Amino acid sequence: MKFDLIIVGGGLAGAALAVALRASRLKIALVESSLPARPAGWDTRIYAYSPANADFLRELGVWDRLDQTRMCPVESMDIKGDGNGSVKFSAYQSGLSELAWIGESSLIHCELWESLKRQHNVTVFAPAHPGALDVSESEARLVLDDGRSLSAALLVGADGRDSWVRQQSGIKASVKPYDEMGVVANLSCEQEHRRTAFQWFRDDGVLAWLPLPGNRISIVWSAPDAVAADLMSMSDESFCERVADAGGRRLGRFEMESPRAAFPLRLMRVESMIGRRVALIGDAAHAIHPLSGHGINLGFQDARMLASLLGELKPWQGAGDHGVLRRYARARAEEPFLLQYATHGLNRLFASRNPVSALLRNVGMNLTDRLPVITNALTRYAVSGKF
Repeated sequence: MKFDLIIVGGGLAGAALAVALRASRLKIALVESSLPARPAGWDTRIYAYSPANADFLRELGVWDRLDQTRMCPVESMDIKGDGNGSVKFSAYQSGLSELAWIGESSLIHCELWESLKRQHNVTVFAPAHPGALDVSESEARLVLDDGRSLSAALLVGADGRDSWVRQQSGIKASVKPYDEMGVVANLSCEQEHRRTAFQWFRDDGVLAWLPLPGNRISIVWSAPDAVAADLMSMSDESFCERVADAGGRRLGRFEMESPRAAFPLRLMRVESMIGRRVALIGDAAHAIHPLSGHGINLGFQDARMLASLLGELKPWQGAGDHGVLRRYARARAEEPFLLQYATHGLNRLFASRNPVSALLRNVGMNLTDRLPVITNALTRYAVSGKF
């Protein structure tokens, strides 16, 4: 079967790319191992969606169809160091309506797939698994594990941190484990969060509380492996007490709203986001520490840029032309690089137990908090990717 574009991976980034190309002349194949589904209760996978990506999803016709009762805007952020350092960010003071939107992964994922079902230029292969890949000068040929053969001018790897496409394409990746786990859960809280996100840089990791609708929060505790194992082994009651105490009981008592989950944290950089007739997007192209909350936002911007370039193809151009892929790689070189190094640097800085490092990081936070020009510039970059 012949296509213009094959997307391997129908997660948020891969599905967004396909939907973004709904008005293009491209014939698209989407290969995904499993169909998305909504969990009972609240999804444990919660993301902070930047306003820039809310606009992208609005352009796709997805954002306005979401159940807004399951989304919560972030109007302020309160960040504490491990000493007396602190910095606050305000949407109002930066001239914004919100800093981010907090919502479930599956909410947007399922809505993207609803759009795919109505899309005339997409053929979905799901559940399906890639089996072999052969890339020539003229095309990429993908053989599924059931023997079906697909070919296209361009193959996009949107298949996550352990990307099969990246490995089969020979694109090298440098992986650095943090020896930390991200422990996540949704909790109901005694007091109102007032649409405020909280974050603490602590001796036992980085703890974030993200506001959800009603008196609920999603927590992400990026903790050393031993601490994470302890958090996962304790009873629900003890876990809630531990999380409440770690945040100075800012929101009173907690109760479990969803089961806990944990995943290993690592930094992953690729030597290139492109190969011969191959492009990478999302976690297949970059993995960063979750302390900035930008992982999925980078993936959406990858999809947005690649869709823009493919949608502008001249009649004589093919989707996999090297010049097109080079333009994509150049356009997406800066933002992932800056965020990877910034989050990695912050993680290492706050992990250091050196007294001088502790003094510098907390003084730096206080200086930043007292200079509105800096805080506003950082806020604008966080929400739009631009200063």
